[in-house]
Amino acid sequence: MAVSEPKKPYFGLVGRWLTFWITFACATDMTLFGYDQGVFSGVVVTEDFLVLHDLVGPSKTKVLSTLAAIYDVGCFFGAILAFSFGERTGRKKAIIIGTTIMAIGTLIQTTSFSLPQMFVGRIILGVGNGMNTATAPIWQTETSKAHARGKLVILEMMMNIAGFCLVNWINYGLSFHEGSLAWRFPLAFQFIFIFILWATVPWLPESPRWLLAHDRTEEAAQVLAALEGAEVGDARVAAQLSEIRFSVEYEREHAVKWRDLFTGKSKESTGDTKTVRRLLLGAGTQAIQQFGGINIVSYYLPTVLIESVGLSNQRARLLTACNAVSYLIFSGVAVTLVEKWGRRGLMLVSTFGQFLTFLIITILLRYAENSENGDRYGSASIAFFFLYFISFAMGMLGVPWLYPTEINSLPMRTKGAAVATGTNWITNFVIVEITPIGIQNLGWRFWIVWTVFNAAFLPVIYFLYPETANRQLEDIDAYYRTNPSLIVTGDKDAITTKRPLQYIEHENELIRRSRAGLKGDEVEQEA
Repeated sequence: MAVSEPKKPYFGLVGRWLTFWITFACATDMTLFGYDQGVFSGVVVTEDFLVLHDLVGPSKTKVLSTLAAIYDVGCFFGAILAFSFGERTGRKKAIIIGTTIMAIGTLIQTTSFSLPQMFVGRIILGVGNGMNTATAPIWQTETSKAHARGKLVILEMMMNIAGFCLVNWINYGLSFHEGSLAWRFPLAFQFIFIFILWATVPWLPESPRWLLAHDRTEEAAQVLAALEGAEVGDARVAAQLSEIRFSVEYEREHAVKWRDLFTGKSKESTGDTKTVRRLLLGAGTQAIQQFGGINIVSYYLPTVLIESVGLSNQRARLLTACNAVSYLIFSGVAVTLVEKWGRRGLMLVSTFGQFLTFLIITILLRYAENSENGDRYGSASIAFFFLYFISFAMGMLGVPWLYPTEINSLPMRTKGAAVATGTNWITNFVIVEITPIGIQNLGWRFWIVWTVFNAAFLPVIYFLYPETANRQLEDIDAYYRTNPSLIVTGDKDAITTKRPLQYIEHENELIRRSRAGLKGDEVEQEA
């Protein structure tokens, strides 16, 4: 009687194909995130929605801005939830739970007939999205090879813009349709992405680094072997296990407790890992992203074009959809540059472009409000809104989601990403809450604020942020164990986009020892 072969995990997928499906799931999650960012920009300018929820007129501007922004509060608490139990449940389960919560929020919004119901739906949807966006980049990072890690995470952010682009064209198409379908359909369409996540995430592998951190060494070895397309006993797998295990043990001995982070107290032994500095650097990228002004125009570009530039509703929606296409194209350019130019390089180029475009927008809108030929100046500003999105797509779109997952140590990675994502959402809330009120009350002067912010961020990025491109995650741990200076520009190894030689030599030595150990075991077995 023939003995049946044991069932292979992950449907027999290994190596690049297994990485492809993990990336597909994470990219779907980020597509849903991008879709959510854009969907409400069309909803809030739909007449049927405004009338049904009693949001018509200038006196309702504050309520409307709060309704849009309350989603970000939900996202903030979702990110905190991801930190509080995400490290215990694992990356996969956190995403599945987050997706299920998003399904509940989507259903409540789609069936809304009152303002309180829409508020509840927005908050619940935000909680699920906050959990997912705090977890998916970590899962991707911890299952990717160093040379591909940055490209894959930036690719996911490109898919984020694909979702944003898709929903803007849906919003434009439905602007010709009256009634509740014009806003209920875009909200309900989110279920497409939710079903895909339910169908893929459960059968994919858990993060091997998370497994090792929870003493599940055998499972971690099997996942690493599957991702490498090798046997469990392969020298490369053994070397990776050794490096990850060392980082886990080191951080357990030198970890900083949360209460020490908040009170400023820490034991002498914790200073070596620079946990607080790394936490602040990761969260800082998200704060820089938000105060760079992206969600002023992501959430409210149709409103900006109607209120500040003077376009019609349909023309504003059309230009917003066209802008989303160029935004998508240039987010793809960043995929090819993220390892070559590095995280620092992309952040600097992107932030400088944002500063320059906002400066010109400020000048043009000033003359649009105070000149006889104001329409001409307002129309000219449209090109620079397009260029702003292009500048953002080149760096500040993706790097703030990638950087916190790289800069934080393994035991702090979930916490660090959750703090960074929480920072994103709470600052996002502030921006989305004040934007309609700021445009209504300050006019062109509102744009001065964001021009100054972008100018101030340039020296912060240049002097304080070390490079993480083309490095193993364990290389970054090794760098911080050397007690490096706060100012990184004096250390060439800290800012180069190439992997420093010392880390390459260390990895080669580990592989040599692993191979020597395997040969020794074979000799003992033969004897």
